[in-house]
Amino acid sequence: MKEVRTKAAPAPVGPYSQAIEHDGWLFVSGQIPLDPDTGVLVGDDAAAQARQVLRNLEAVLQAAGADFGDVVRTTIYLTDLAAFQGVNAVYSEAFASAPQPARATLQVAALPLGALVEIDAIARRR
Repeated sequence: MKEVRTKAAPAPVGPYSQAIEHDGWLFVSGQIPLDPDTGVLVGDDAAAQARQVLRNLEAVLQAAGADFGDVVRTTIYLTDLAAFQGVNAVYSEAFASAPQPARATLQVAALPLGALVEIDAIARRR
């Protein structure tokens, strides 16, 4: 098991790794819309926050030598499912190539630091 760490994504806000690589699989912890340089939440709505979340997710994947094409599963956590359509539009830009990863989307009561969206991922390098 190997920890994946990059300064191009926000430092964890708790006792966890940005990602763990094991036997070619990458388990990327949930990313929230923090600017990696300032640690401040980015975006006033869920769609804008999703853009930053996906930038952070991509940075962690790249640190492990992977990209969005290697992602096999994601989970999107939203504090309000009414934001689904806007977040889905942003998500579809990042995962434009078929086949898109398997995915679940959940509404949750709250997310760390008041974020509106969080996304985690499982990937396997090709």
